[in-house]
Amino acid sequence: MHNIQVDGRDIQLNNEGYLVNFEDWDKSVAETLAEMDHLTLTKCHWVAIDFMRDFYRQYEIPPSSHALLKAVGDQIYEYGCSRKDLEKIFPKGGCRHACRLAGLPDAYCHAC
Repeated sequence: MHNIQVDGRDIQLNNEGYLVNFEDWDKSVAETLAEMDHLTLTKCHWVAIDFMRDFYRQYEIPPSSHALLKAVGDQIYEYGCSRKDLEKIFPKGGCRHACRLAGLPDAYCHAC
């Protein structure tokens, strides 16, 4: 495990780079994780990330990639992205990468 500094806070990550504590997440944490991946978050990213966090809060599991695409496909289209782009904008594993940036626990992210 290791820590990252975000806005003066120590945020603990596991060895795979996932948050240890779901409640440590905020948009600054997501942006820091994205920077570590050499990624700039766009509105398309945020639609997916927000959906994943809301889904996890409600069901305590991450959505499948199919559920993610079905739920946010139309929304991301409004921002100039397509459903095909959703897999491309999370280059380190699609749904699994989105799961990491959304701060979901690593153990659950293997399912998506």
